[in-house]
Amino acid sequence: MKLNELFRVARTRPAARRLGLAAFVLLLAMVVAGWWLQPAEAEATKSSTQVPAIASAPAHAPAARVDSYADIVSQAAPAVVTIRSERRVQQTAFGDDDPQSLFQQFFGRSAPRMPQQRPRLEGALGSGVIVNPNGYILTNNHVVSGAQDIKVELPDHRIFAAKVVGTDAPSDLAVVKVEATNLHVIKLGDSDQMRVGDVVLAIGDPLGVGETVTMGIVSAKGRATGLAEGGYEDFIQTDAPINQGNSGGALVNTRGELIGINSQIMTPSGGNIGIGFAIPSRMAENVMQQIIKTGTVRRGMLGVTVQGVTSDMAASLGLEEVSGAIVASVESGGPGDRAGLQQGDVITAINGKPVNDSNEVRNAIASMAPSSRVTLSVLRDKRARQIEATLGQLPDKTRASNDTATPGEHGRLGMSVEPLTPALANQLGTKAKGGVVIDEVTPDGPAAGAGLREGDVIKQVNHKPVSSAADVQQAVRESGSRPALMLVERDKNNLFIALSPDRS
Repeated sequence: MKLNELFRVARTRPAARRLGLAAFVLLLAMVVAGWWLQPAEAEATKSSTQVPAIASAPAHAPAARVDSYADIVSQAAPAVVTIRSERRVQQTAFGDDDPQSLFQQFFGRSAPRMPQQRPRLEGALGSGVIVNPNGYILTNNHVVSGAQDIKVELPDHRIFAAKVVGTDAPSDLAVVKVEATNLHVIKLGDSDQMRVGDVVLAIGDPLGVGETVTMGIVSAKGRATGLAEGGYEDFIQTDAPINQGNSGGALVNTRGELIGINSQIMTPSGGNIGIGFAIPSRMAENVMQQIIKTGTVRRGMLGVTVQGVTSDMAASLGLEEVSGAIVASVESGGPGDRAGLQQGDVITAINGKPVNDSNEVRNAIASMAPSSRVTLSVLRDKRARQIEATLGQLPDKTRASNDTATPGEHGRLGMSVEPLTPALANQLGTKAKGGVVIDEVTPDGPAAGAGLREGDVIKQVNHKPVSSAADVQQAVRESGSRPALMLVERDKNNLFIALSPDRS
């Protein structure tokens, strides 16, 4: 019955008006309810036949919201430790009331300076990551370099004395060991698989407040700051808050895997501003395994110097892309020279993997073992070619030039030297006929503490003439427990300096 008919029946049959009116109201309610319920029921039926939206989401759709990272932290944090180290530093002072001033009153301002050595202890705070259940811990070189006493505190507050297994200043990595077993170990992740935007957690002991976890993302990859000694840098940049004391600590992914060793921050004030850098796990694993196995790190060498390709260079060379590294020079007789590399060649890939700049070329070659065969993709005269080379071994300047034995063996001088050649003597303006020239001094090493400087000419050690790094090493070793007395020429003046090498 139609709605207008209902109205007509109610009006034309007075006897049934009350009953009709009640029926009308009931029927009207049912009709109205049907109008409102039908679309909802139909929508529900329609939805029940569809596949859930999550099943058809794109492969890189944003992950579901995470309300807690506690499970990740509970997996990784027990493997992160606090490292405290102490080193003896020879403090040099020249006050107006010291003997130096009196010396100058009689002999003039040009008299050689005689540093007054005042030993003091200098402490350092850092973090580390347990990488082996038998007590091997990975950390930064700058956390333990030159330290005489190292203490490691585990998350359960146990404290152990630690010994340095080996250090690698070029990558700023080191391995120390404690006498403990069955330690909680962190799982190594693949830093190459990390993407910009991935969530990461930084774990360490900032400013000594205790183990702390901070969160951020991967801000960039392949960064180089130029601050690491030797310059083998391939940093992961992150905005996860990192402060002093975090050095050597863990940067982990959302699976609780180690993907970086926190190493540096960029800051105008000394505090965190959201620009931190971590050594990628791929590089750290290679260095760590070599140190644990042999106590040192061997790197491949191509025997060339390279520089990045600029847009102007690319236009001049007719390159389609601004990438790769141009060969600036080739060492005569070196691996690159023997393989046929030429000045001006542009290296675009190594073993099939494209390289974007000179830093990637240096890191790729240095990560390979000496004697490795490598295939270089090269552009020469706008033509692509493949060059096969056998890598040599990169000389370790520090190991070749000074005493770099691990603590407890022969000690460290904290400097590198080279023979005084006639050309170098002329450059320095010295009339010395023999000796060695200091070309590098470690800022916190024994040589710096004794007052030695770059450019000093060491003529004698313990009254014996020296003409090579080996002569210096031998004379220092013969000193035994006594400081080595060095006759040094500086600014055309002679002075004696006593050097006590690191005997830790």
